[in-house]
Amino acid sequence: MSILNSKFDTPYHTAPFSKIKNEDYLPAFLKAIEKARAEIDAITANQEAATFENTVEALDFSGEELDRLSSIFFNLNSAETNEHIQKIAQEVSPLLSEFSNDITLNEALFERIKTVYNDRNLLDLTTEQATLLNKKYKSFSRNGANLSEDKKLRLREIDKSLSQLKLKFGENVLAETNNFEMHITEEADLSGLPEGAKEAAQQLAESKNKDGWLITLDYPSYIPFMTYADNRELRKQLAIAAGAKAFKGDELDNQEHVIQIAKLRHERAQLLGYKTHAHFVLEERMAKTPEKVQDFLNELLEKAKPAAEREFNTLKKFAKELDGIDTLQKWDGAYYSEKLKQKLFDLDDEQLKPYFKLENVIDGVFTIAERLYDLKFEEIDNIDKYHEDVLTYKVTDTDGNLVSIFYADFFPREGKRNGAWMTVYKPQYVKNGINDRPHISIVCNFTKPTKSKPSLLTFNEVTTLFHEFGHALHGMLANTTYPSLSGTSVFWDFVELPSQVLENWCYEKEALELFATHYETGDVIPMELIDKIKASATFHEGMQTLRQISFGLLDMSWHGSESLDTITSVKAHELKAFENTKLYPDVAENCMSTSFSHIFQGGYSSGYYSYKWAEVLDADAFEYFLEEGVFDKTVAKKFKDHVLSQGGTDDPMTLYKRFRGKAPKPEALLRRAGLIEK
Repeated sequence: MSILNSKFDTPYHTAPFSKIKNEDYLPAFLKAIEKARAEIDAITANQEAATFENTVEALDFSGEELDRLSSIFFNLNSAETNEHIQKIAQEVSPLLSEFSNDITLNEALFERIKTVYNDRNLLDLTTEQATLLNKKYKSFSRNGANLSEDKKLRLREIDKSLSQLKLKFGENVLAETNNFEMHITEEADLSGLPEGAKEAAQQLAESKNKDGWLITLDYPSYIPFMTYADNRELRKQLAIAAGAKAFKGDELDNQEHVIQIAKLRHERAQLLGYKTHAHFVLEERMAKTPEKVQDFLNELLEKAKPAAEREFNTLKKFAKELDGIDTLQKWDGAYYSEKLKQKLFDLDDEQLKPYFKLENVIDGVFTIAERLYDLKFEEIDNIDKYHEDVLTYKVTDTDGNLVSIFYADFFPREGKRNGAWMTVYKPQYVKNGINDRPHISIVCNFTKPTKSKPSLLTFNEVTTLFHEFGHALHGMLANTTYPSLSGTSVFWDFVELPSQVLENWCYEKEALELFATHYETGDVIPMELIDKIKASATFHEGMQTLRQISFGLLDMSWHGSESLDTITSVKAHELKAFENTKLYPDVAENCMSTSFSHIFQGGYSSGYYSYKWAEVLDADAFEYFLEEGVFDKTVAKKFKDHVLSQGGTDDPMTLYKRFRGKAPKPEALLRRAGLIEK
């Protein structure tokens, strides 16, 4: 039997990465599916009357081995993939989709769940049990259990196709990212680029046996070049390459995949009795309806657009005065924004980076978590890693009890997709009286150390680390009974609250002084720089808000429309969606949808608005901390008890009100963003 099909005989039952071979996965999946199927059969074959325990609870704890295996495999497919793993993913995904359909379309199982559901008012269920029962019933009714046989068959076909299309979409984006290199041989072409970025580009070239410097589409390479490089023509070349990912009409093109995914999701929703995919998705979100999302985005648009247009006009004027730029293009935005920011605030990332050595920032976020939530973090070397760059920690409470195992993976590499995310290798749950603790991971793409410098983070990378660590805390501090309600298993427009609220500590003097020390001198970041960070926090907030709104509107245009049959051009559809948020001239060679992995590969379809939605929650929540003190233990305990530990055990607005004492209002966000008077 494969190592993947048995309980791991490892410290803390962690994944035995070094012992797993690629060829182990497919047989292990087949075996785990077989086991999970037997567990389902045992529930339906039970001769006793259906009860919450023998049906709903039994279902939630079924397939544990399969869930664990899926977590390991698909996490590696994002963080440490290769052609072999991608091929296995294409084989495995339809099998998992088919098995998932076998459960939700299992009539005998649904009948048992329906029996318990219909008797729910007679049962003495806890809030968590009632939530689980409701969730399980809906997972059947919302996924075809009430359909006729021919419609069930079509649903299976759609789900199988979607699982493969989404994988192919992501593979194409990763391949396009890896395929592009800008090879620079003249040092003059690097004018303006900070020394650290130049050194990293030189090291990358060396690693590929090339002279000169290499710039890629990986964020730590791409962002500094777009922000600092004086050579406008090369910035243009790089920006067009980034925007043209999977939009070139070749074998890596995603245009047809985008249209197919959107149409199949729409057909699936209509099969299930919903007007659109967005109507289907949003029924299980705080927002509830596409109309409410549109109203929310339009309300923010109304407040942000005048500010964004003012900021853009100021930026255009500045670029014209500085360099005679007649038409400000997308490849000019970051460059002139940085120059204007330096002029207005006498502040740039190069001044700040020496104070944000990666190891210090990690220590800082750990210290903040310790002060707020009484956690201890100890680096350990006795558990397996999937790559040598990964750091591993044991997280305990003040009594030394295990809270979580924590993996952190910070640097870009070829087998890793761009961006930053938090994920789970094993969820928390309580079974047979034992509180089984979670294994949590964060994955980022930060600037690697060079021969002469450690990894020094930009301020944006600092906030990214805090953001992902906020998600990690949500997973680590989970304290629920059932795995499907644990940690980040919450409504999608609530999941960003813990991550976004933690970003606020990056701007607070009391927090910064804990970790922002100069990597060479050890000096604490000067108060003057802290003041500048705070003063510049709302710089171009109007433009940033407009950008996020535009992504939300694009998402809703693909998933909330009933007229997808009329779409013949992905680009034309996108331009229409961006109509009211457009600032820069369009770039003909570029298209966002073809690499918009959040909505076409990840879980954000009909949910991209949730970043702004959660910002309303986080601004309101952080005002509470500010009122009492950013390290106030009482407020922190309320946040831990009512939000971080509760997972999806209750309605998110109920949880939020228990913490805050009232519903959130958007004014806190608008005040923080400088879009209304404080």
